[in-house]
Amino acid sequence: MYKVLICEDEYLIRKGIIFSTDWEKNGCVVAGEADNGEDGIEKIKELKPDIVITDINMPIISGLAMIDATYEEFDYSVIILTGYNDFNYAQKAIRYGVSEYLLKPVEQDEMDKAIQHAIEQLKMRLHYQHQVESKEAIRSIQVLDVKVQLDSSDDLVNRMVEYIQENYMNKITMKELSEVFSYSETLLNKRFKDGCGTTFNDYLNKVRIQKAIDAMQDESRYVYDIATDCGFKDYKYFTIVFKKYIGCSPKEFMKALK
Repeated sequence: MYKVLICEDEYLIRKGIIFSTDWEKNGCVVAGEADNGEDGIEKIKELKPDIVITDINMPIISGLAMIDATYEEFDYSVIILTGYNDFNYAQKAIRYGVSEYLLKPVEQDEMDKAIQHAIEQLKMRLHYQHQVESKEAIRSIQVLDVKVQLDSSDDLVNRMVEYIQENYMNKITMKELSEVFSYSETLLNKRFKDGCGTTFNDYLNKVRIQKAIDAMQDESRYVYDIATDCGFKDYKYFTIVFKKYIGCSPKEFMKALK
């Protein structure tokens, strides 16, 4: 069973999540709860949860600050809860390898899907961790799924994928793609998700991490330079994203190659 920690300062919402979710059906158990970010940090250290469900705006320490203080040391998937007023702010949660972010009030089917997505993320990390145990397996790790290669029946999606593949080393946003292809961001997001089975940001990060892994085969290179060359201008963010997909830090990965 996967251990879940719920961090939410609003009592009724917190208890609603606990008692409305069929945890056993989702293969989970609620290991603990916290009503502020400071208590959340202590609970993460104590319980070592597999999944953390947290609000962004909480007393003492925010949800994002709580994640920032613990994510590199403790390996867990994150589901963010947010109100309409801070939805744009919630998108910054992508920096912390967040599995899902949900608008409150959360529909139960959305919560169930988010939990399953978080579990899939954990399983993927475990899969790559096992691969890292073998040098031969390390050198052949493939982060990109077959489904997100250039095989979509949607020509627009194929052109978007091709654009990302050719420009991953630069800063790419959906706004930029909207200008390049003359379609709205909303339409492009939907077409990309339908055609690739994943989000634009998830695919972009997978491309960059795959390129980073390929570059790491050259043991003479510095990890910081590889991160920059692959489109990560913030090394800490690169470390977080790398760990999200591979299950270990870039330095640990390169050490395993030697």
